[in-house]
Amino acid sequence: MEFPVQTGNPVKTETACIVVPVFKDGDLLPAAAKLDDASERLIGQLIERGDFDPKLGNVQLIPFAPGVSAERLLLVGLGNRDKCREGAFRKALDAAFTALAGLPVDDAAVAFTDVSLPDRACDWKAHMVAEAAQRAVYRFTEFKSEPAPAPRLERVTLLVSENGDADSAREGARIGKAVGEGVAYTRTLGNLPGNVCTPRYLAEQAEALGRASDGALSVEILDEEALERLGALSLLSVGRGSDQPSRLIVMRYQGAESPDEAPHVLVGKGITFDTGGISLKPGEAMDEMKFDMCGAASVFGTIKAILAIKPKLNLVGIVAAAENMPDGRATKPGDIIKTLKGLSVEVLNTDAEGRLVLCDALTYAERFEPASVVDIATLTGAAIIALGHHATGLLSNDDDLALDLLDAGETAWDRAWHLPLWDEYQEQLDSNFADLANIGGRPAGTITAACFLSRFADKFPWAHLDIAGTAWTSGKQKGASGRPVGLLTQYLLDREEETKSVENGREL
Repeated sequence: MEFPVQTGNPVKTETACIVVPVFKDGDLLPAAAKLDDASERLIGQLIERGDFDPKLGNVQLIPFAPGVSAERLLLVGLGNRDKCREGAFRKALDAAFTALAGLPVDDAAVAFTDVSLPDRACDWKAHMVAEAAQRAVYRFTEFKSEPAPAPRLERVTLLVSENGDADSAREGARIGKAVGEGVAYTRTLGNLPGNVCTPRYLAEQAEALGRASDGALSVEILDEEALERLGALSLLSVGRGSDQPSRLIVMRYQGAESPDEAPHVLVGKGITFDTGGISLKPGEAMDEMKFDMCGAASVFGTIKAILAIKPKLNLVGIVAAAENMPDGRATKPGDIIKTLKGLSVEVLNTDAEGRLVLCDALTYAERFEPASVVDIATLTGAAIIALGHHATGLLSNDDDLALDLLDAGETAWDRAWHLPLWDEYQEQLDSNFADLANIGGRPAGTITAACFLSRFADKFPWAHLDIAGTAWTSGKQKGASGRPVGLLTQYLLDREEETKSVENGREL
């Protein structure tokens, strides 16, 4: 999808549809006012007569407007002006683009940069427009023999009232487009069934990303023999009951001016299907365990976005991929396994397998001497109980890193919530027979899972994102969400800006 920027009079914009945001109170926004004047107060009269209620998320199509070059107008309600914040803005965007996706239009123009938001400039609004447009047209129809017609929308022009904002809008749309494409890629990987999206398939996806990157991304795949030689026995223990071989996938992006600059590392849990192993899950909704690799999918999606944006930083993506199945070779409750770090783990529950693949991946990350490490995992049902489906759980051994991720989540509107990682929780992992157990009981399950991972993240600033509640949606709208690609990409772009600020300070 393309996102050109236009600063001329919207009345003369030749497009299939102009989207016009409208508040319930106060004057019309600049583009809306010009369209209203040209159309003999058509917009104002519709509102005054009550034919259109501009409450938040309401839409109304005007199939013809006199005096306007556009074929259609689409009014979108913003609600009360004093209550319009980021969440309301995004809700209005989603309503607008959902309506556009259902229309027989190839192109549209939107005037959302006119909407004033506290502390949010034109580039942020353009970014959100580009993300919302791609979110609305996304469809997963790979396995439909007769898929419904795909949305036709291919071009969204951003109408900018202030000429000085044009460059900012273009840059925001460029980044938003990249993030939107990364989110769509993540959603597709998550939505694929477990008989297609296997550890081997994820490895092939990494290699395909590398080939398409013109040398910007190098890829290394560690197969089971290599993992055995390495000593990553914890990762291997999870996939032992499956005939799908496990993989450790390593993707390296070198964008910094110095190849020696410490990279930021993303580690993704890639359990391509999770039966629970010998600690078998209930059958109800087990099909959703194909989403247990959404942490890995978000690493792929973030790398795809970064390859498009091309920031000047170094990034390593590590995906620990395995399938957790029960058979005669599977790890049993009570088994003791050795990790790559050398610690022994008593496996009390084989359904707590994500931490067993992540611990070896975190240890592997040490070799890169990273500036930061963030792991992303659909790790615990307890995260859903604690935070529902709105916030990602965040735990960290570094307060500055945690704050950076929280800030990135607020900017990307892909929010997280900080949970404690106190030493008092660590004793729940005590084992009579090994260095630690892989579960700590029902209390504080999300926290004790992170406590387990923290034992393998003592060499670098580290944060853990538990996306069990945010990675996918159940029910009628079942499907992967693409989170937290927005948060992760924003975090990395913020690190690039931070580096630039430091360098500029040195020059001064």
